[in-house]
Amino acid sequence: MLDLSLSEARGGEADQLDLRIQDHDRAMALPRRGVLLSIALGWRGRGLIDKGTFTVDEVEHSGSPDVITIRARSADMTRPLRTRQERSWHGVTLGAVLRQLAGEHRLQPRIAPTLAAVRLAHLDQSESDLALLARLGQRYDAVATIKGGSLLFAPIGSGATPTGTALPQATIARADGDSHRFAYADRDKYSGVRAYWTDHAGANRKSVLVGESGDAKRLRETYASEAEAREQADAEWARVQRGAATLSYTLAIGRPELYPEQRVRVRGFKPEMDGTPWLIAKTTHTMTGDSGLSTALELEAVSD
Repeated sequence: MLDLSLSEARGGEADQLDLRIQDHDRAMALPRRGVLLSIALGWRGRGLIDKGTFTVDEVEHSGSPDVITIRARSADMTRPLRTRQERSWHGVTLGAVLRQLAGEHRLQPRIAPTLAAVRLAHLDQSESDLALLARLGQRYDAVATIKGGSLLFAPIGSGATPTGTALPQATIARADGDSHRFAYADRDKYSGVRAYWTDHAGANRKSVLVGESGDAKRLRETYASEAEAREQADAEWARVQRGAATLSYTLAIGRPELYPEQRVRVRGFKPEMDGTPWLIAKTTHTMTGDSGLSTALELEAVSD
């Protein structure tokens, strides 16, 4: 193996594994598409961390020198999940819709109770089940993904699993890393979020406001009901506030036990950075012959 890269996201896209394998003696057979790869990362004496199972979907052979490049994505992202469907639900809970999706694909539903109880007056689907899951995650500002045979749906930044179990908080020191990049925007850039909806009874366009009206961000889409407009405004306001500060950080010694949605505290930086609670949005674990195992983190600020 020449190198390995594993990227993990919290929703909307499949986790991805990239491998490059030396084939100078031409003794390595090309792997077939659809083959499953299981991966575990770690350090000698510390044990291995299971990072899941991946399905090979791209293979490339190049040279000279001869190298096999393999790309694999989360094994849970099966073809039926990506097949477009058209259907509707009326007067159901969000939990009922998600449990139906999970059942159809033989997945274990793991849905936060607060979101499972949300009432949906009407929901149309004209995309794949995977795209629908991503759309619902966007609408409710939720982690919406499929991993380890489970459909996961929980509020972003909750600091807990969908079943309510608290996630361990990690601490990272400045001395642990090779490089970092911190940026923050004016927290007062937007005072709130305004979303529009169509009042069919009155035949006019109305709006809802989350936050304050002074310099509110206006969503372009017009929604079907006041409830949906408010849900979208709430979700966008949460994203605006999380995006006020970001931190990219590469750990010199990889930590494969870190994963998206875990809360992190940093120390040894500027006071603004050390005093901010962070949430992991994405991890990329990389292994090479020259530098060994390292981990790159993409963090965003959250409220305590």
